[in-house]
Amino acid sequence: MQIIVQKYGGSSVENIEKIKNVARTLIKRKNEGYAMVAVVSAMGDTTDDLISLAKEISDTPDRRELDALLSTGEMISSSLLAMTLVNMGYEAVSYTAYQLGIKTLGDYGKSLIKDLDDRKIFNSLSEGKIVIIAGFQGINEIGDITTLGRGGSDTTAVAIAVKLKASCEIYTDVDGIYDVDPRLYKEAKKLDIIDYEEMLEMASLGAQVMHSRSIELAEKYNIPLYVGLSNSYIRGTIIKERNSMNMESKPVTGIATSDEDIAITLKNIENDINFLSDIFGSIGNKKINIDMISQTAPLNGKVNISFTIPEYDLNECLNIVSEYVDKDNISLDKYITKFSIVGIGMKSTSGVAARMFKVFKENSISVKMITTSEIRITCTIRTADKKKAIELIAQEFNL
Repeated sequence: MQIIVQKYGGSSVENIEKIKNVARTLIKRKNEGYAMVAVVSAMGDTTDDLISLAKEISDTPDRRELDALLSTGEMISSSLLAMTLVNMGYEAVSYTAYQLGIKTLGDYGKSLIKDLDDRKIFNSLSEGKIVIIAGFQGINEIGDITTLGRGGSDTTAVAIAVKLKASCEIYTDVDGIYDVDPRLYKEAKKLDIIDYEEMLEMASLGAQVMHSRSIELAEKYNIPLYVGLSNSYIRGTIIKERNSMNMESKPVTGIATSDEDIAITLKNIENDINFLSDIFGSIGNKKINIDMISQTAPLNGKVNISFTIPEYDLNECLNIVSEYVDKDNISLDKYITKFSIVGIGMKSTSGVAARMFKVFKENSISVKMITTSEIRITCTIRTADKKKAIELIAQEFNL
């Protein structure tokens, strides 16, 4: 039995007509002899609408109850798709995370998949049924519903593909992975193949086509991923480990940007590693991800520390740092863009950073913070400079 796991994003199931199109695609592949599993997201903007409802009650709704609320979106779309398939004359069954025993660890809204029970899926497939699974959700160790974070249905799909030893196809509202977001740069080029490492960096740095944890999981178990446009014959992009022999000619594969971070600066604080450890430890205990950090040179035993966090964690983070630092010594920079270039070719090519920052210097683009890895250079710039930076760097590296 050759199994294919397909994932359909919210835009692919946003109304009944689109759900019917997904059903036709599943039927076509089943008629070609494949055993079909589909993981679905909530319809259209359902998740955002549910969050808005919760925020009419509280700016910081209880996370346990918020997860219970948000999980209903995927249940609706999975049930509707199963109903549609049955109405078209094909056996189908929908399952929630609870029914499949998708076990999770970690906090509400950010949980990790620990394991899942594949017996019901295999039994249903052996009975000739098309299996539909509500993505984005799991059940923690005390039996509560948890969600996997934005884009979590990607992770659900990859985890199921790993468990079933199946191929995995991710369908969304774009026709593949581009070297630059085509909404921001009209000359962007679609990639036929991209390496796991590159895609992981781009996803974690702001490229919104894929969920970063799904790429980590696919790389760990060497599951190639196909990313393409729903119900289309346009060729998409394959994410897999690729031969690096031809990387030297093009050091930069793509650009990723994110406007979803905010910079916090703690001014005039003690240059004491124990003090800093306490602050960052407290932030880490709340599962708030600190990305970039910079520190001024000590002056009279005092320093300024700046760091970036996701904007949605701002209130919780401010509550923490206010216990250590006077509010007058805390400042925010909300108008920053995290700008990154990514490419495996950087491993064997020198001078990439120099070229990037030379372009910025010649065009008066200020850089605030910088971090690097073997295949990535990230800095923060003013959001007002983002479009100019993308165009200039894309031209510099022939993207």
